Amino acid sequence: MPAATRFMPALFVLLWATGFIGARYAMPWSEPFGFLAVRFALAALLLAAIVTALGQTWPTRRQATHAVIAGVLTHGVYLGGVFWSIHRGLPAGISALIAGLQPLVTVLLAAWLLGERVSRRLMAGLAVGLVGVVLVLWPKLGVTGAGVNAATLVASLIALLGICAGTVWQKRHPGGDSLVAAAMWQYVGASAVMTIASLLTETGEFTLNGELIFALVWLTLVLSIGAIFLLMVMIRQGEMSRVASLFYLVPAVTAVIAWLLFDERLTAVQLVGMAVATFGVALATVQPAMRARASE
Repeated sequence: MPAATRFMPALFVLLWATGFIGARYAMPWSEPFGFLAVRFALAALLLAAIVTALGQTWPTRRQATHAVIAGVLTHGVYLGGVFWSIHRGLPAGISALIAGLQPLVTVLLAAWLLGERVSRRLMAGLAVGLVGVVLVLWPKLGVTGAGVNAATLVASLIALLGICAGTVWQKRHPGGDSLVAAAMWQYVGASAVMTIASLLTETGEFTLNGELIFALVWLTLVLSIGAIFLLMVMIRQGEMSRVASLFYLVPAVTAVIAWLLFDERLTAVQLVGMAVATFGVALATVQPAMRARASE
């Protein structure tokens, strides 16, 4: 396995975990759908310029359509639901806990739609990883507040189903030879659905300041291009169930980043949860030695 490919999962988890930084800075100054529409549009323009500059092959109309659908689900439905629920007061810990169900739901969808084999070892790893996620988020779950209601919980569940369906769709319909061009069409679809949602439900008001600009630049370059590109590569190269299990590590890495940047306290329970989640992901993703040698 090339060194770049070996370190790709760790880099993806690190980049994906920084997403909360942009959301934390952006949401006080902008409505969620409008912000995401601009973010996705900027990402699509940047990727279109890269495809043109490199002279890469554009997807066919059918491939582009599949990429648009994947983008609507993976970016539009998922981030739209997450940002909207947090903007309406849902505590980030509860939102993250619902999103933490993603690996299990994705594995079930991959087994059903893609025919991927679900071994006992994999299911055990996913179960252990979920326990670790709960432990990491446990200190944040006590803060419920008025934001916990049917609307915000349903939005979070829709977001969960969106990213699970979107990742399985990408595996089933890759969207052409060029990952960059496929990602561009994904953001075209995501920006379109977020623009429609913003026009129908929001006022269009925002406060342009340093925090909003930083959040927009960070989330566009680091998340929408860097992290998503890595995710697409891993989806194409590996089993969906093993790729999905990496999301169990995100809350732990996010907690460490919050401790470093915002001085948020790390409890003993969270530290134990990090270790448990890491063990669960290892159990789900690392091939047994004898099986690995047999496949060589």
